[in-house]
Amino acid sequence: MTTGDITLGTWTGPVRNRVRQVMAVIGPDFRDGAAEPVPQPAKPGVVAVLFLIVSAALLLVVLGQGAGRRGEAMAPVLFWLGIALMVVPISFRIAWPDASRGERLLLLLLLVEAMFFCRTVYSPTSFTPHDEYLHWVAADDLMTARRLFLSNPLLEVGSTYQALEILATSLADLTRLPLFASAMLLLAVLKGTFIVALFLLYEKITGSARIAAVGSLAYMGCSTFFLFEAMFSYESLGIVLCALAFAIEAASRNDAGPQRARALLLIGLILGGIAVTHHLSAVYAAIYFGAVATLDLLRRDGSRREARVAIGAVMAVALPLLWMEFRGTDLGAYLGPVIESGVKTLLTKLHGAAMQPPDPLADAKAPSQPLVMRVITLLGVLLTAIGLATGFFRSLALSMVGSGRAGWRSIQHVLERRWSDSRIVFLTVLAFGFPLSVLFRLSIGGWEIGNRMGTLAFFGVGLVVAAGVVHFWQGLSPRGWRLFAPPLALSVIVLSGITSASLDLIRGPYRVAADAQSVEAMAVGTARWTKEWMGPGNRFTSDRVNRLLLAGYGRQDVRLDIAPGVNSARVFGSATLSGDDFWALAQSDVDFLLVDMRLTAAPPVLGFYFEPWEPRTDKPIAVDALSKFEDIEGVGRIYDNGFIRIYDMRGMHVRP
Repeated sequence: MTTGDITLGTWTGPVRNRVRQVMAVIGPDFRDGAAEPVPQPAKPGVVAVLFLIVSAALLLVVLGQGAGRRGEAMAPVLFWLGIALMVVPISFRIAWPDASRGERLLLLLLLVEAMFFCRTVYSPTSFTPHDEYLHWVAADDLMTARRLFLSNPLLEVGSTYQALEILATSLADLTRLPLFASAMLLLAVLKGTFIVALFLLYEKITGSARIAAVGSLAYMGCSTFFLFEAMFSYESLGIVLCALAFAIEAASRNDAGPQRARALLLIGLILGGIAVTHHLSAVYAAIYFGAVATLDLLRRDGSRREARVAIGAVMAVALPLLWMEFRGTDLGAYLGPVIESGVKTLLTKLHGAAMQPPDPLADAKAPSQPLVMRVITLLGVLLTAIGLATGFFRSLALSMVGSGRAGWRSIQHVLERRWSDSRIVFLTVLAFGFPLSVLFRLSIGGWEIGNRMGTLAFFGVGLVVAAGVVHFWQGLSPRGWRLFAPPLALSVIVLSGITSASLDLIRGPYRVAADAQSVEAMAVGTARWTKEWMGPGNRFTSDRVNRLLLAGYGRQDVRLDIAPGVNSARVFGSATLSGDDFWALAQSDVDFLLVDMRLTAAPPVLGFYFEPWEPRTDKPIAVDALSKFEDIEGVGRIYDNGFIRIYDMRGMHVRP
């Protein structure tokens, strides 16, 4: 007795049955074969109803945000009801077996733009998330000075990668729109472009619009999709260029002659754009093209090797390296400490007390989320894992479709390196990055690594989950629970990507050290006062949030450190200044300190006041620590609105 090509005759009856059941669930067999249901003509009435439902959902989201600003208890109910009403009906229609290709693609665009609107309505008139300020300052400098590569103390590596700022400022110049409006318009186009490129990538390598639509929907469960990749930040452009390069390469695999040369030229231009846009996106592109080219060389099915893939891999690796060499960028110094801290923190978590904590983040705890959001996030991770388990071998088998091989025999031929499409093999293996990214995200120190890993890993996760949904959970003609359970599971996966995106998706009252939730009118007004009454370009330092406001609204020259080796946290955090700290302030070129006394009112929401790598605390900073500058000779208070104070430090500077 066999299951596929695996002999079970030597096993006992109960064990044999259990193995057969497991093999049937995870195995590469396709329900109803590899056939696709005949798509029905597009149904304009259904699409119109879904547009109306999404409109109502967005109205609820807006009402929820308004209630949140007023501090009303109904805010979460309205907001999350709107999010669910937006996601669930569209997910059901996209995953419906006989929906037409055009209908699926239109609904994907509708959903992704509705999600972008939900992210934008959090702050509809100004930049808010931390990373947006970094690029806003760079874009404003570009518009003012009309010069590239100006230094940015908030993001030193950012001066090397200014493609996003060039596009946004060019759009602002052409349309005469404010920079913020131009940035939001650009991001809306990028979000739509990404989902179309991802759909076309999946469709070209699988030949199935149904798998492409379900895979694109599953990608929206990535924790970076809803918020991080919708920010005015260089990855929002870089990841779109990656998806375009992947899709164009897959679409041109059968081209010949001039068409192949044109495709290769276009891929080269996009890879060049990635090289000057974002360092991690360049790494993603190099990994993809390098892995596909390597697998293509290892392939033994006898078909012709694709030289275009190898050339693309060389360009994907060489262009970013040439750009960094030209700019003199030490990317290792920028990313190395983050990677090292994340890996050490993960090892500490895995080994427990056997290893000493490598840094202050090793034992730090993440800020807590509401219970419902945590449940949805965990349920989404669980459903994604189930989708990966049931789709992994089926996705691998897709690389053999058309070869006449089915069942476990197809996996055997894959192991013998006789696959027909290296892209499917790589994306399927890439899905293993998802559990690794979840493991990294269990700790504060490794969270950033896990979050960024998920962006690339979900290219594989989307394909594998779609293969599981289409070829196991649904099949050609699903009935009963198989018709409704998979779309519901996909809805939960998408919702989990939203719940895991941020601690605070609803705008509320001011909170201490909470990034976007700490941006409010009084601090913005203070930053604008500095520009109006002190002029731009003064050297300031302050806590993390007020630094951003001073740089963005005040156009001040903000500093992260008081002096080399002396960070702001060290000077602000102690009740008295040590001799070394006093001497550092005296020799420093920082002329003004902004002190926000509200930091003493509550513990920091994110666990830190100044920099993410400082030791986490669950206690508010002491009043004496922030008021000590009143008693230092040579220091004068030049601004005080009752909560925020500005101190002039120039009187204590030691001049040569």
